Amino acid sequence: MAQFFNVGKIVNTHGIKGELKVLPLTDFPEERFAKGSKLVIDTTKQIIPVVVESARFHKNMYVVQFEGFNNINEVEQYKGSMLKVSEEYQTELSDDEFYFHQIVGCTVITDEGEELGTVKEILTPGANDVWVVKMNNGKEILIPYIDDVVLHVDITNKKITVHLMEGLI
Repeated sequence: MAQFFNVGKIVNTHGIKGELKVLPLTDFPEERFAKGSKLVIDTTKQIIPVVVESARFHKNMYVVQFEGFNNINEVEQYKGSMLKVSEEYQTELSDDEFYFHQIVGCTVITDEGEELGTVKEILTPGANDVWVVKMNNGKEILIPYIDDVVLHVDITNKKITVHLMEGLI
């Protein structure tokens, strides 16, 4: 069975012509929501294959139209559902690039061997991603994904080695 990965959450309808507002949850929204992209809507009760007919960025969200859906009444039922991509449609990344699902859940260790915690989520505020690490003591710290801080990422063993700069904790 194919494995699926979240790429967006359908938060609302847009207009009356079957467009949906989608909150992107992917590093590559331009690619995921490009015309012709094959996605699935996961309603928790069923998986509905869809093809992107059009998409545009609007107020921090994507307004997406799927082929064959031309009316608000056809898409309203999907509000709150997740948009997912099949593993087969993920593109190959270069050595220093990772999908969110590869990073979330990794154990973070300092270059001195101290285990900090686990990557809980990834924020994308601008120039670089920021990894939210839930520390073993329950607190959270923000780790910027920059060369000076993130020294090594081992996806296979789900371990990330970081250098803690002064004032990070």
